Amino acid sequence: MQAQFGRPANTEELGPTHRGGIGGRAIPATRAPVWPRADLSGGAELSLLVLASTEEDTTAVDLASGALIRLRVPWPVGHEPDLTAFDVVEVVLADDPETDDLAQPEAATVAALPRHVGTLRGRRVRRLLQALNASPDGPLLGFPGPSAPYWEFRGQRPSAALIVPSRGPQFIRRRKEDSTWVRFGWDRDDVWLPVEAPEATRALDAARRDRLSGKALASALGFRPHYLLVCLTQPRDSYCAKVCTAVLPRG
Repeated sequence: MQAQFGRPANTEELGPTHRGGIGGRAIPATRAPVWPRADLSGGAELSLLVLASTEEDTTAVDLASGALIRLRVPWPVGHEPDLTAFDVVEVVLADDPETDDLAQPEAATVAALPRHVGTLRGRRVRRLLQALNASPDGPLLGFPGPSAPYWEFRGQRPSAALIVPSRGPQFIRRRKEDSTWVRFGWDRDDVWLPVEAPEATRALDAARRDRLSGKALASALGFRPHYLLVCLTQPRDSYCAKVCTAVLPRG
């Protein structure tokens, strides 16, 4: 099984027509993206650059292929994920990596906790992130709105995207809901997403403000935000939702 991600390296013809859309109507020929691929077969050993790590999964770049991967890590009960952006880790995929999730085609299960081997910065990171940068040529993650029913996914679109907002970002705390949100521009859309990136909440706490953007946000973060990592959650009440899991510098 091989993972796919982000921006296409090239394209290939699907044929004269293919089936899709409502009711399986015939759609004119188009060009399907061909993505960088990572080996997600059982027992594969991978060296990865971490972008974000939550209890649900760890999103990382495969250093061998440049592919974006979402790892399901067996964190012990009561053990918070302790990986941060730009950590380099080594993992071994489980014998059955469970790569059949149609909502998260980049996801795979690891056999044990990742082994931290260092940190990567500088030009190589900038090149990797730039290659991952998703183009704003359609709805974020391939569908409009903040969420979609799990049964609508067919494994044909990414569940994670590294984006450069066209406007913003602005981080907002909603005290009534005890939640953090990010507002940003994506092409011509004004997007609001819940944030599961601890650095965003820490920035609001440090600034003692409920809204942060521009220079104030950069000061509170300790870097100028350039990328947002947007991921699709596992089903929650049968729906998969878009969330922001990391805010990152250029590299």
